[in-house]
Amino acid sequence: MSGKPKLYYFDGRGRMESIRWLLAAAGIEFEEEILETREQYEALLKEGALLFEQVPMVQMDGMRLVQSRAIMQYIAAKYDLYGKNLKERLLIDMYVGGTTDLIEIIIPHQFLSPEDKQKHIKFIVQKAKERYFPVYEKILKEHGGKFLVGNQLSWADVQLLEGILMVEEKCADILPDFPRLKEFQQRISEIPTIKAFLQPGSKRKPAPDDKYVTTVRTVLQAYYNVKLNYIN
Repeated sequence: MSGKPKLYYFDGRGRMESIRWLLAAAGIEFEEEILETREQYEALLKEGALLFEQVPMVQMDGMRLVQSRAIMQYIAAKYDLYGKNLKERLLIDMYVGGTTDLIEIIIPHQFLSPEDKQKHIKFIVQKAKERYFPVYEKILKEHGGKFLVGNQLSWADVQLLEGILMVEEKCADILPDFPRLKEFQQRISEIPTIKAFLQPGSKRKPAPDDKYVTTVRTVLQAYYNVKLNYIN
């Protein structure tokens, strides 16, 4: 197990996309083993490659890494995206945690029934406008720098940009009320490694479609419909 990191997941975003973002921001090339069949997944289970019988899994540095947050903490620390001291690391963890909560609201969208999808979009926009974006707008104002933490790019910046773009896919005009976030989005998007990841043909995944949903359900043998009670 050596060379480029190898990512084991479906051909879509899910909980692997933030890992792709972080590796891309660090300028690290990676390979992917796309899971398309139940047999591939069962082979990984039989091999003992999935510690908790779950993906995502990343193979790098002679290890098989599982649990999304642990994977990203390792990557951020390894590639100098995790602050300069304990206080900065704490702030990064806090900000990443908030953005992750927002992303976790968005991830189930494609798995919802058609009648729930419009309600879900309204819920996403409400949470972004009322809970999450005002916090980051305030942080950027008070910090006064180009980045959320310290004076260099961190995991927190990468995660927030991903979250902003995911919300914009559901509501394109959401940022006019958050001018600092808009400036942040434009500025971080111009960082060369991130700019490359945002270009067509990169390993960034598009918004999930019905094919992705069918594959996930087939591989994981999960055929139920997701129902989010909090949007009713």
